[in-house]
Amino acid sequence: MPEAARNYPGPNGEVSRVETAPPRKSAAREYGEAFGIALVLALIIRTFFIQAYKIPSGSMEPTLLIGDHILVNKLIYGLRVPDSVFGLTFPGIPWGQYVFPLESIHRGDVVVFVFPPDPTKDFIKRVIGLPGDKVQVKDSVVYLNGEKMDDPHAHFDASPLERSPVNLRDNFPARDPNDPSKDPGPVTVPEGKYLMMGDNRDHSYDGRYWGFVDRNLVEGRAVIIYWSWDSDGAGILPIRWGRFGKVVH
Repeated sequence: MPEAARNYPGPNGEVSRVETAPPRKSAAREYGEAFGIALVLALIIRTFFIQAYKIPSGSMEPTLLIGDHILVNKLIYGLRVPDSVFGLTFPGIPWGQYVFPLESIHRGDVVVFVFPPDPTKDFIKRVIGLPGDKVQVKDSVVYLNGEKMDDPHAHFDASPLERSPVNLRDNFPARDPNDPSKDPGPVTVPEGKYLMMGDNRDHSYDGRYWGFVDRNLVEGRAVIIYWSWDSDGAGILPIRWGRFGKVVH
């Protein structure tokens, strides 16, 4: 008979059944199980729901500064299978694919995505062109479907003398160096693709240089700044207190 349940005879011969409590787990085992559960939950939340990122470059200034720490909503556009699990992949799983799309990606969203030329890196830029849009940059001005685009987040610091008709920074698509006066016309964003640009247009390595981003590469939308550290700032704790809780838009 199991140790947790035994029969004992009573004074009149009847049998009484006594349940004994199972042995308690050791404190080390309880802490280990709690840690394991917390780790699994943290991985699930980070993979499918929300993830923290640090901004390493100035390509999105002044919207995002070097040293800003942001939270990215990874479920806003749908349920996306991660690119791998600890660098490992297994056959039969749609790695890096959306299996349950939700909200559409909108023009103006600030998104984190897998960098197409190097899938080991994540980039953060603003969505400029949607599938089917005709986009052109002329003298640093973005034209969308033949009209000048409302572009309030764009930041420029190059002087007019530094502009060039054959520089992708200033004119996209590229102009022919042998005939820079000829307008090449706009490019059409392919179906299922997006054109991304950094807000700091004169210092952003973005879609003007390497092309479009597939929807399946978009990992999520930046939501809020939860911490900001100015490594070049003065003082013992160069914290940008005013950026805490700032919504990214």
